[in-house]
Amino acid sequence: MTLARSAPVRPAFDVLLLFALLIARLHINAAAEASLFEHVANVTRHPWLGRLLSPQAWAAFGPWQGDAIFLLLAAISLLAFLFYALVDLSRARLGKKRCLRLKMGLLWLILLALVILPTLKLALLRHDNLPHSYSHDGGVIQTEVAITYFLAGRNPYVENYHDTPMADWGFPEFRTALDHYPYLPATFLLSAPVKLLAEALLGWYDQRFTYLLLFLITLALLPRLAVTAADKLGLTMLVGLNPIMGLDLLFGQNDSFVLAWIVASVYALSRGRRGWAAIFLGVALASKPTAWFLAPFWALALLVDRPLSWRGALHALPTLARRAAPALAIFLLLTLPYLLWQPTAFIDDVWRWAAGATPTHYQIWGLGFANFVLASGALTDRFASWPFWLPELLATLPLLGLLLHRQLRHNGIAPACWHGGLLLFTFAYFSRFLNENYLGFLLALFALGYYLNPDAPPAAE
Repeated sequence: MTLARSAPVRPAFDVLLLFALLIARLHINAAAEASLFEHVANVTRHPWLGRLLSPQAWAAFGPWQGDAIFLLLAAISLLAFLFYALVDLSRARLGKKRCLRLKMGLLWLILLALVILPTLKLALLRHDNLPHSYSHDGGVIQTEVAITYFLAGRNPYVENYHDTPMADWGFPEFRTALDHYPYLPATFLLSAPVKLLAEALLGWYDQRFTYLLLFLITLALLPRLAVTAADKLGLTMLVGLNPIMGLDLLFGQNDSFVLAWIVASVYALSRGRRGWAAIFLGVALASKPTAWFLAPFWALALLVDRPLSWRGALHALPTLARRAAPALAIFLLLTLPYLLWQPTAFIDDVWRWAAGATPTHYQIWGLGFANFVLASGALTDRFASWPFWLPELLATLPLLGLLLHRQLRHNGIAPACWHGGLLLFTFAYFSRFLNENYLGFLLALFALGYYLNPDAPPAAE
């Protein structure tokens, strides 16, 4: 008697994607912690973290492969992946809904082990050590000072940061942000309530508390933006385990802050709530200029309920103005007071500093076109001036026209995210700097553009 052979069941792609992101996160987290000064010693003597294991256990681990908490969280994440793969092998027996619930639960366990708990760990270590340790200079240290200035009635764009922990972060020659706060007002205005609440409950605050809160909201919304189980899992993985943005969250860069409002806007728009979608996008636009590149495509997505052409788009301008008005109103409400308060200081900090047009400005940096300019030998150092605006315009303006034309033919929320990501990537590539955190933010936008439900219903009036 011979057994009938069934066709082999191919493992789901989300298993392979999860493992790739998992090993990337493990490697990046390990490399980041290995570069921290006296990190293992700081963990073992921390009043809370140090008590998680006995002295004998800390001694057994030793300082050579990273601190024991990192290694235990790594082991938990890999064990969760093993169960994830086994669940996938049993998906025919478990059924689609049960399989999705189990996979999503295991994915959240991995996110807890590799992103959420490590971020809290670094916040705790910073609180027990120097205020400029275990954190990003602008996203955490400077933003916390900006919140303090705001609560004291002072203008963060007029004040300097020389007498703050910012002055002790990084290399002295690159501390040009001590005279400039380069982020838009929503970053400190909307973080202020979290700071007040944390100080009332804990007695201290770390800006990553705000970022973690918004990160959790983002993760909760993502599965609701996709249709199939594979898409729900893939979108959550690519945003939650984003190799670069995950590291940014650990140390407190603010791209997750901007992304959260974009995701909230996309969610509201996909549910027919145009007003809320516009409000959330207005907050994103008032947080960081990286969100601005999404605006023209998001505006077209507001008109998804009608067929569009270039001529039709012109006729729809009154409708578009009405639907986009909340976004503009929120943007102006958050930014206009500071622009009117001291226009020169505001524009210098938010725009000219990054463009290299102030006496102390940001350096030529990163992974993009600027490296060819440096390699030409025409500049004396990274702080020299060069007309990056020219390649930015030459590359970005034609692409903007092309992408708008494409979206007029295939309008929707998903194309808006994809096109906004492409436009931002092009501009950032030819700009004065293309830092790694931009790539992590771009991956999140591309993931939204790829996995979003392409058949989301038109937004209701």
